[in-house]
Amino acid sequence: MPDSAVQPPGVKLGHDDYALERVPPSARYGWWTVAVQRFGMLSALSQFLLGATLGMGMRFWDAVLAITLGAVILEVVAIAVGVAGMREGLSTTVLARWAGFGRYGAGVVGVVVAVALLGWFGVQSAVLASGLSSLLGGPPVWVWSVLAGLVVTAVVVHGFRGMAWLAWITVPAFLVLAGWAITVELSKQSLSALVASAPPGPPLDLAQATTLVAGGFIVGAVISPDMCRMNRSVADVVKQTVLGITLGEYVIALVGVLLAHALRTGDVIAIVTTTSGAVGTLVLVTATLKINDWNLYSAGLGMTNTLETAFGVRVSRPLVTVVLGAVGTTLAAAGILDHLIDFLVLLGVAIPPVAGIMVAEYYVVRRWRPALEESRRTGTLPASAPAVVPAALVVWLGAALVGKFVTWGVPALNALAVAFVAYVAAGRAGLIAADRPSVPEGADTPAAR
Repeated sequence: MPDSAVQPPGVKLGHDDYALERVPPSARYGWWTVAVQRFGMLSALSQFLLGATLGMGMRFWDAVLAITLGAVILEVVAIAVGVAGMREGLSTTVLARWAGFGRYGAGVVGVVVAVALLGWFGVQSAVLASGLSSLLGGPPVWVWSVLAGLVVTAVVVHGFRGMAWLAWITVPAFLVLAGWAITVELSKQSLSALVASAPPGPPLDLAQATTLVAGGFIVGAVISPDMCRMNRSVADVVKQTVLGITLGEYVIALVGVLLAHALRTGDVIAIVTTTSGAVGTLVLVTATLKINDWNLYSAGLGMTNTLETAFGVRVSRPLVTVVLGAVGTTLAAAGILDHLIDFLVLLGVAIPPVAGIMVAEYYVVRRWRPALEESRRTGTLPASAPAVVPAALVVWLGAALVGKFVTWGVPALNALAVAFVAYVAAGRAGLIAADRPSVPEGADTPAAR
């Protein structure tokens, strides 16, 4: 960690994980370790719920088609931004400085990402707490919320390495649960009959279902650089993304589809307790930890970037993580986040256009790509960054409004596509430029651990 980073005197909090620097080749991981993390983000209660929702409203093969379309959308987005993150070794919000937004624009992106993911961290902590309380009883739900938040915070403080260890525990446990659940229940019924059976609930059309699949993980796809900067090659990014997302969508979601048809209910907790009992429920609920650690981790990276851009202060990522974890846990325990879901959904609409702009700048317009490539050879950041790119901010706002108010198709994908096309058009028209001379970068030396 750079000596200038703020941390309590005499205290070493976890690993900074190159929050404001390029990840050097020596600190990167094999693709399988990253793939387990990617799959872990999808092996959660929410993915099981997605499958059950599809199963309640669609026939099996219609659900397979919706999952296929949604997964392809997610994989294309995740690979496009993930490859950029891998090449540059930079997190989403730091890369955004030279990928369309400028130094201060990237700071705004950091705030949006941090607030949105911190909110979902709190929501997931509250869900986890409710599950533990109903399963184990004991103290009030707010106490379970505090414990859940503290556990995730403790893991995330240790960075990618600690989160990898958590994935190696929770992901196999979840796979065992899924295998157990489907084996127990489907052994009682004819698989061919379930595949051919009519959905038990109100019908769900293909567009709606694809929106649920793609929209449910689009934020995770957009922040792929946070994960893929730990990859070693383009091939590794492709392999871990395709494997992680495909397994997450097909294995977990399709189990939910089949069980919804078998039990004629979309109640995930009822499905799990019916098929695998209390132990299965505990494993399923604890699997929520694997998506929640990434909520907090990416929130910490985003806020660390914002603090540097807005105030010129290099605060260590672990310290930011502790503060954000405490805030999110407190909000979850107080039950405040139940009233902020609409706000979090609104912020979620603002995140997909970020990927559209970053992909358009990095691969097509390439206004600041040469500076990234030149500095990459020495493992440093470019000596300066554009201050603000007004055209990008206008495109961002316009695309977010499209995502919010245009309901045709997949809103998140609409917003992303509009952002990409509009930014490329602005680039072709010569409108992509900083509003004033570039500002010097204070972090242009190789990273320390």
